[in-house]
Amino acid sequence: MKIKTISRAREDYERDRRTDIDRVERNRNPKLHPFEQAREYTRSLQATKLEKMFAKPFVAAMDDHADGVWCTAINPKSLTQFVSGACDGEMRVWDLSLQKSVWSGYVHEGYVRGVTVSRDGQNYFSCGDDKLIKQWRIDSDFLQQSAPTSKYDNSTSSYSTVGGGSNNSKKKCKPIETWRGTSSFLSIDHCWQKKQFATSNKQVDVWDYTRSEPIHTFEWGCDSVYGVRYNPAEPTLIASATSDRNVNLYDIRMATAVRKTVLQMRTNNIAWNPMEPMNFACANEDHCCYAFDMRKMNKAKMIHKDHVGAVMDVAYSPTGRELVTGSYDRTVRIFQTQSGKSFQIYHTRRMQRVFCINFSTDAKYVLSGSDDANIRIWKANASEQLGKMAPRQRRKQNYTNELKNRYAHTKEVRRIAKHRHVPKLIMKQGNALVEDKQRVLEKRKRIESHSKKDSVKKVRDRKKVVVREIQ
Repeated sequence: MKIKTISRAREDYERDRRTDIDRVERNRNPKLHPFEQAREYTRSLQATKLEKMFAKPFVAAMDDHADGVWCTAINPKSLTQFVSGACDGEMRVWDLSLQKSVWSGYVHEGYVRGVTVSRDGQNYFSCGDDKLIKQWRIDSDFLQQSAPTSKYDNSTSSYSTVGGGSNNSKKKCKPIETWRGTSSFLSIDHCWQKKQFATSNKQVDVWDYTRSEPIHTFEWGCDSVYGVRYNPAEPTLIASATSDRNVNLYDIRMATAVRKTVLQMRTNNIAWNPMEPMNFACANEDHCCYAFDMRKMNKAKMIHKDHVGAVMDVAYSPTGRELVTGSYDRTVRIFQTQSGKSFQIYHTRRMQRVFCINFSTDAKYVLSGSDDANIRIWKANASEQLGKMAPRQRRKQNYTNELKNRYAHTKEVRRIAKHRHVPKLIMKQGNALVEDKQRVLEKRKRIESHSKKDSVKKVRDRKKVVVREIQ
């Protein structure tokens, strides 16, 4: 008798624990949720959306100036003091906590081309079209007496002014010292360690507090020097930007310039990285900001793009991790030092061309001066909550930030985080620049495909920027 039975091999319905790499293990710990990853992803997506919905970067606009704001400077010893110069010759000292000016005066005839503050925070310097450099000393005690007790209290209007100020002013201040140059000045900067400052016009001059004439003068055959900046670590090193597209490095211990780099277009201003003193950034006319290492100036270290107009000014954060740019396209952009794309863009309907830009001393705010006679205060982090936070609220904020960083690589979170609202005109001009770049790339591909092998040299964009380097 034959009996038929159903039989199955064991390996057909069981996994081989020795070779199976897709085996699913389950953690029996009751504290762990089986869908923890899915829940965290949903929370990170929700946190990214809420960050965009409730971001309010604009803080305030200070509009006491009567003409366009041309230059600004922060007080390195104060979180609230801030000085600005306008195109009508007026200089103002501001209290950022009150959002009001506590000192003002018409200090120059014509433009105030540059303002700077000494490293002790007590001396203010200004230069202008009238070929004069003036030193001011505004004590903190006097500012506290002049300032109103509240930003909503307008009863105290007797600020100290210099010529053309308030009619109610009782005390007029005069400059401590005045220096006269041979031509109109274009910029000024104070040394980080010594009691010296540098100015630029047709040349670069280094001045001392106790001398009536410059102690050093540097010329390199150019019409104008637009910007001059002291190195934060080396007090004898100065960088300048000239009208003939040059970026020069000077050592005041030597009679000539140390190094010279010629770019494709003109540089409007320069800023040194305070945490990495060997690096500096150049605000250029070709809509880009170039970061250089002064030890290797044959190519740019990083190209910060996104603007559609000439970049007028650039400033580094006190932490050295971020830089902010102000442009002729009426926008302010914030970049990471290691990224070529901006992660924040600030603009308003009434804001005009941005001439000067600064970070606050605590790196929490950005200050921009524009052609519409306004100084605007922005948050460095658009979604950051101002004021004191409860411990529970702070823990919640830290948790959501960690989730956003963990899932920043995912498609949806990355798309929402990168999205920016920009004016229609800027969007249109940006798309036109992208199309132009695409046409150039396609033309290069066609040339390479119809040429002999290795006959067309490929040059990276970071090297194309530099026309030549002179040592």
